[in-house]
Formats: sequence, C-alpha cells, structure tokens
Amino acid sequence: MTTYDYDIGIIGGGAAGLSVASGAAQLGVKTLLIEKDAHLGGDCLHFGCVPSKALLSVARRYHEMKNAGAFGLPQPEVPPVDFRAIRSHIREVVATIQHHDSPERFCSLGAKVVFGNAVFRDSHTVSVSGESVSARTWVLATGSSAAVPDLPGLDKVGFLTNRDLFSLGRLPESLVILGGGPIALEMAQAFRRLGSDVAVVQRGGQILSREDKDMAEIVRQALAGEGVKFFLNATVREVRAGTGRKEVVVDCLGRTTTLRADHILAALGRKPNVEGLNLSAAGVAVDRSGVKVDARLRTSQSHIYAAGDVTGKYQFTHAAGYEAGVVLANAVFKLPRKVDYTFMPWCTYTDPELASIGLSEKRATEAEVRYTVHEEFFSSNDRAVACGQAVGKIKLLLGRGDKPLGVQIAGPGAGDLIAEWVAAFSGKLSLSTLAQAVHPYPTLAEINKRVASGPLSKKLFSERMRKGLHFLFHYKGRACGQAPEPKE
Repeated sequence: MTTYDYDIGIIGGGAAGLSVASGAAQLGVKTLLIEKDAHLGGDCLHFGCVPSKALLSVARRYHEMKNAGAFGLPQPEVPPVDFRAIRSHIREVVATIQHHDSPERFCSLGAKVVFGNAVFRDSHTVSVSGESVSARTWVLATGSSAAVPDLPGLDKVGFLTNRDLFSLGRLPESLVILGGGPIALEMAQAFRRLGSDVAVVQRGGQILSREDKDMAEIVRQALAGEGVKFFLNATVREVRAGTGRKEVVVDCLGRTTTLRADHILAALGRKPNVEGLNLSAAGVAVDRSGVKVDARLRTSQSHIYAAGDVTGKYQFTHAAGYEAGVVLANAVFKLPRKVDYTFMPWCTYTDPELASIGLSEKRATEAEVRYTVHEEFFSSNDRAVACGQAVGKIKLLLGRGDKPLGVQIAGPGAGDLIAEWVAAFSGKLSLSTLAQAVHPYPTLAEINKRVASGPLSKKLFSERMRKGLHFLFHYKGRACGQAPEPKE
C-alpha cells in the first residue's frame, strides 16, 4: 500500500481552498494547504468582494452627504475625498477579516499551511520551494485572475485590474471601464459617487448580460442618472497615450468617439489560474474555461478535485464554499454527492442592487421552459417610499401549477431580500405557503409576500369566486362604485 505525506493537499488559499482545509482538518484528515501569495484569503479578501464592498459603502455615505438636502436636511459643503484615507480604511477592513484566515488559526484546526508555488511532478506529488510533498487526494482551488483583453495599444499604455484599483494613491479625475459586468458596474458607481468622471464601454447592447434586459436596465438608468456614461454596442479600435491622459478610441454604432481618462480599468471577465501548476504532469485536463470537472467535481484524475473559480463555472465566493462541501463529501466521506446549481443565487451590489435565483426569462427561454411572469414595484412598498429608495421591482417566474421557477430583484437591499427565496427554493415551499407568511410592517421584505400573493389573489378575487359565494351565501355584491375594468 502506497504511503503519502498527507491525506489531502489543497492548492490555493482562497474561499474554496480554505473551506476544504478547515473541514478536512477538523474531521481528523491530515491536511496540507499551499498558497502562492504571502497571505491567505485569495482574491475575494484582498482584491475583490471585501475591498469592493468597503469602497461601495464609503461611496454611498459620501453620496448621501452630498444629497442631504433631498431628505429635508441642511445641505453641507462636502469637500473632495482623500483617496489615501479611503485606501487606509479598506486596508483596515481587510486586516480585520484577515485574522479569520491566518495560518495560526488553520494550524490550530490541524491543517499545515505552506507558502510557495506548487508544481505537479506526478498525479500525487508536487514540489513547493524545492521540496516534494505527496498526498493521497489533491484539491485545485487556485481561483481566477482578470482576463487581459487583446486590444491594440493597451499593453503599451497600461491599465488597471481589480488587483490595482484599491491601492491607488489618489482618486482619478476620470476613469474608462472596459466591460459591463458586476465588477465594472460596482466600481463605476463607486468612483462616480466619489467624484470621478466615469465611462463604461460594453461590447454588447446590454450591461449585466446574464440578467434579463429589463432588470439590467433599471441598474443602468440609476447609474446614468448619477452621471456614469455608457457606450453600448461598442468596439475599442485603439488605446493610445494622449497629452497627459490615456485615450480609448471607440466605435459605437458607426460613430467614432475618443474617450480620455487618467486610468483604464479592464473588467472584461476572468481567466482560471492554472499557469505554472504543470497540470499535464498530473494528467489533469484543462480547457479555456478552466479545469474540467464532472458533477462530483473530480478532474480527469479521480483523486484530484477542483473547486471555485478555477473550474470556470459560477465565480462567486458562496459558490466556492458550496463546492467545497461537495468536495469534502466525496473526498473525505466517500459519498457520491453531485453539484446542483439550479438555485444558485447571486447579486450585483450597485445601488439599486440586482439579485437573481433560479430561472430568469432569458434562461427560461433558452431552456424552452414555459412560464408566466408576476411583478411588483418598489414604488408600492411603503418602506422603500419612506426611505427614498422606491426604484426597481421584483419579478417572479412561475411554471405549471404555479410552481416558482425563479426570482429577480432590482431594488434596495436585493441581495438580502433574495435570501427569503433561497430558503423557499431550498425548502421547496409552495406559493401559498409563501403568500401566507407574515412579514413585519413596514419592511422591504413585504415585496416578497406581495409578489407571491399576486397570482393567488387573482384567483381568490375572480368573478368565478364571487359568483360561487353569491350562489352559496346570497351575498349582494358591491356596495359602492363601479367594478374596475379587468387588466389585460
């Protein structure tokens, strides 16, 4: 019987890797965690989720200060921001969370942490800083990095990615953002609110292309109302150095425009971090999207698993955590658990936020699933009106038998509001159960109850129901006014 140094080895100290290491070590599995950077936590902690949400929070407070008069408050003179102070705040936030991801904590759980570049020598052995270590099972959790677009002149002029954005020495006067995804839009709004002139260049005709166009348009209009400029259906012809600024030459619907900015942010997707691992020596198959895995997250080598961004599937921290649980079930407990992304939620943290779970109209149409749509607007939600946030709507898709298929929310607190639907879909709750739930008043969450009640109300207050009650109990009908015209 072959003897290995470790029961399980994990390459990558981001969300997926840390979750696997924590779980395996606490279960008594001899665990090795290898991280190439100087700190644990991955892109999410240092260059992604955490610093971006800290920046968004700062920008929102500054935006509210500048618009205090809209709420009946005295309008103060608000000075320009010092981005160095904001940068220090972001670093403090990251450092606070970093304590949870320290090598000492993982050592206390029983996992050994080694820093260095891991290179496979064979399917069970890797080399780290010149030393070879072996493991019975390996987990690839190396994450992803910003994809560098192949645009004429971009490399010569220089550009930013999410790894550079939060360490700037000063607030840019102007910023051109290439891409219309979540990272692009969150940063567009944050920097615009802080005082930068921001332009977003998107190849397609819609931002947030994964979402339904009407929901994405709510977000685009909100950002445009704050001064973010959008160039949709745009092709970047050239990037060049101008006088004191960088220039991006854009062809938009047949019209050529030259955008000038202090910085260019490349936010055109992600690529899997597989370079330098020598996966061919391990016999692990990789394609352009990432490491190829089956439903149990096994690679082409059954004892090597992959989780998180490196697989190129759902590139969210919560998805990485979920996949880590699937890996533990298979690798540690030897249970054949498979991934199921049917009700994987996600959220774009602009203001308003845009959250989704299950099928949207776009995804339902692609899957040839029949559905009906039911909507409610935040303009009819008393809490949203009271707080001056009455922008957006919730959209519920129902299938046969009024079975909930999916929900999208574009509005205040959408990322928190979607949690009720996460519980509903996970618990396989019926529409009537959701409609009967009691919510405190006034809360934004009442919009969830209202959209669930809508389809049932149409049946309950129908002409057929009225006729039935008249027949049974001899009710006399309306006491005042005329019956409303039926809605088409």
